[in-house]
Amino acid sequence: MIAQPQDYQKISPEEYLEWEAKQEFRHEYVDGEILAMTGGTIPHTKIYLNLYTALRPHLSKRGCEAYVSDVKVQDSKNNRYFYPDLVVTCNTEDLKSRDFIKHPTVIVEVLSPSTQKYDRGDKLKYYRQFPSLQEYVLVDSESISVEIYQRGEGKIWNYCGYTEGESITLESIEFTSAIEVLYEGVNFETSENTEQA
Repeated sequence: MIAQPQDYQKISPEEYLEWEAKQEFRHEYVDGEILAMTGGTIPHTKIYLNLYTALRPHLSKRGCEAYVSDVKVQDSKNNRYFYPDLVVTCNTEDLKSRDFIKHPTVIVEVLSPSTQKYDRGDKLKYYRQFPSLQEYVLVDSESISVEIYQRGEGKIWNYCGYTEGESITLESIEFTSAIEVLYEGVNFETSENTEQA
């Protein structure tokens, strides 16, 4: 999903939660500012649903759960709220929660041309501040490409990129999948290209 800053005055987390509960559309909250979430493309949605479908049977055996874009992730230490495309938690408190995920293990964002700078920059910086987060996954919606940032020792984060014909591994949840599974049924041609054909 794409976050767009809104022209609101800075508000408290409590004011944000009260206000957002009454809104028709979702909004993230970062450092007192509200970011409106706009809709994604069909390939964007297919990608995170493909990953969710592949993860679900694997996670149920491990006592973990995956949630897609309508579930809010709360960084209570920094008063931030996010709607990642997909989040995995194995925390018992999270599994009982009705409101927020507070202890994500894996966060996935599907990149689009308009979000990739934010997802690779500020969001990476914000998400790394979750002590529970082990892996941050960026999935390109324009080509077969997956990037995984994995927590290392201390403040070190390891990076690995994957492309067509390779398998991705999320070590924190012992999950491996061919990269093509994420892109099943995804059409990379734009309507502009199809009309010219």
